[in-house]
Amino acid sequence: MDGTNETWCERVYAAKAAGLILYGRALGLSHGEAEDVLQETFLAMMQKPSPPEQPEHYCVRSYRNRALNHRRSLWRRLTRELESSRWFERTPEESPQERAAMRCLATLPADQREVIVLKIWHECTFEQIGEMLDISPNTAAGRYRYGLQKLKVCLEGEGYERDELVGNTVKIMGATATLGEN
Repeated sequence: MDGTNETWCERVYAAKAAGLILYGRALGLSHGEAEDVLQETFLAMMQKPSPPEQPEHYCVRSYRNRALNHRRSLWRRLTRELESSRWFERTPEESPQERAAMRCLATLPADQREVIVLKIWHECTFEQIGEMLDISPNTAAGRYRYGLQKLKVCLEGEGYERDELVGNTVKIMGATATLGEN
């Protein structure tokens, strides 16, 4: 293996590894399974004699194929079902807003969740998503749109509302008294 191959693989790994773990979780893998598939994907990529034309796109598609193959095993499926209560790994620095968003994302149908993760975390176009999932770009866009609508409703149910001017998520605390009221 030459230095060029290692360089492109390292670059793709740095850009995609964390997002691929999340994608694996969206596809129904446990955190450990998602990491195993990530390792298998990059081992296979490092063995390629030359980089593919679109390394990041190739990486995501390769990861998806390996993740789906991984899920097919009966024993892995049983393990995954036992771990289904922990969709995301929790970290101490996680905010309540992040936990709410993860809870809401976990409630989406798998096909909508998958498109949202590919669009937001992997910055895939609807055309790329369509190619990966073997669906039309319009179907991918529809799944994305419906999934985002469900996320919005879910997050509003959690007490969060989008501040359109700033673009940040803010907690709704309730109405305050107007000036002069006491």
